[in-house]
Amino acid sequence: MNNDEILWRHLRDLPYFRAMLRAVEDRFYQDIELAGPVLDIGCGDGQFASVAFKKPLDVGLDPWSEPLKETLSHGAYRMVVQAYGDQIPFPAGSFGSAISNSVLEHIPNVEKVINDVGRAVRPGGLFVFCVPNHRFIDQLWGTRFFNGLGMKGLGKRYSRFFNRIARHINLDEPAVWIKRAEAAGFKVEQHWNYFPLAALTTLETGHLFGLPSLFTRKLFGKWILVQQRWNLAIPWQLSRKYLENPKTEEGVCTFFIARKQS
Repeated sequence: MNNDEILWRHLRDLPYFRAMLRAVEDRFYQDIELAGPVLDIGCGDGQFASVAFKKPLDVGLDPWSEPLKETLSHGAYRMVVQAYGDQIPFPAGSFGSAISNSVLEHIPNVEKVINDVGRAVRPGGLFVFCVPNHRFIDQLWGTRFFNGLGMKGLGKRYSRFFNRIARHINLDEPAVWIKRAEAAGFKVEQHWNYFPLAALTTLETGHLFGLPSLFTRKLFGKWILVQQRWNLAIPWQLSRKYLENPKTEEGVCTFFIARKQS
């Protein structure tokens, strides 16, 4: 599947600043073979899985009931389970692989979740996950703006404000995530950074310009009311370039492919 198709299937459903990030991550998954059964940790409303994978994943797991109601309408999973990630209600070795897409950064005591994923995935299975990394907060445009004016106190306040909006708890270096995965019995075979500074700025400002989408979501249950190319031409132009060469050492997010050891 080409980049235009990948971007469009997210852009028609999501505010553009979220769509461009999800499209980049979707592109990465196209080259990964996941052995079944597949577990999705923190499946949310199921939008990502419904478009990123050719067939439904086996189990979508999330602790919150509200997004799970929407998950059922997407048909992204054969089974939807309401449970916390550190209490996966399946026996050891039940899954051939697991994914967690931009979820682990929101979870307190995330080590417990990764440890239980290690229990649930059988030896040889993959755990594929991605998270914002340690660069995310410092590279925000607002933070850099205030710091550049010598107003570092305001820069820190802005960082905390944006972090609170994004509900980030764990913004760590890749080495920290590798250590967590290894403690759970995984070996990280590949990892790379993605989403450069310019993309982060587009995402950051998109939170402001994306307010109309929030209203349509509240009123009509949809982020995008008119799902036509002409209506999304500007967001398309803002987003499309970030799918060409998404991997970059200076990226503010990191993608991991880990394998469960015997």
